Amino acid sequence: MSAVTEKIDAKLVKQLRDSSGAPMGDCLKALQESKGDMEQAFVILRKRGMASAAKKASRTTNEGAVGTYIHAGGKIGVLLEVNCESDFVARTADFQELLKDIAMHIAATDPRYIRKEDVTTEDLEREKDIYRAQAAQTGKPAPVIEKIVEGKMGKFYEEVCLLEQPFIKEQTVTIKDLIASKIGKLGENISVRRFARFKVGDPNWTVAQIKAAEETPQA
Repeated sequence: MSAVTEKIDAKLVKQLRDSSGAPMGDCLKALQESKGDMEQAFVILRKRGMASAAKKASRTTNEGAVGTYIHAGGKIGVLLEVNCESDFVARTADFQELLKDIAMHIAATDPRYIRKEDVTTEDLEREKDIYRAQAAQTGKPAPVIEKIVEGKMGKFYEEVCLLEQPFIKEQTVTIKDLIASKIGKLGENISVRRFARFKVGDPNWTVAQIKAAEETPQA
């Protein structure tokens, strides 16, 4: 064992494992690279998780599970479908935990879409027009106005798109990151397919699903 490895406390490795969901070996390597800095080690794991997720993103997800979450004494309910590649993974504790966490998050934040690509052209253009009109009042040149609009659209996506939202249990991690960490751990592609959110007494209820590629509007 190298001198660097010996300096990494096993408790730190376990703590990083618990917070990230990554395998122990990966946690140790990340802590070695970050010289024991937990925050930086977590960033390293997140980057690797996203890379792993990107490699698996094209793989078909025909299995999975449907989960539910009831909140506020039965006043808010969520029905959610999350897909993976095999029934075996769908039945694991890690996958079921992810299913529950995402359903709980949806109950709390009420997103309107799953991905940025799912936002309708109508909603996109309306928001851009509003932000462009607001920015124009500053008197700044057109190129600057467009950069302002671009920045505000990023915030808009974070507010309405499930995958872009900070996870309610850990604000430094987006739902996209959360899923990526599970992909890295379980070794299969995982995707949110659709969800529905209901609130007692509210006539507006949310239903969202991933659109087919040919239906996806351009941002």
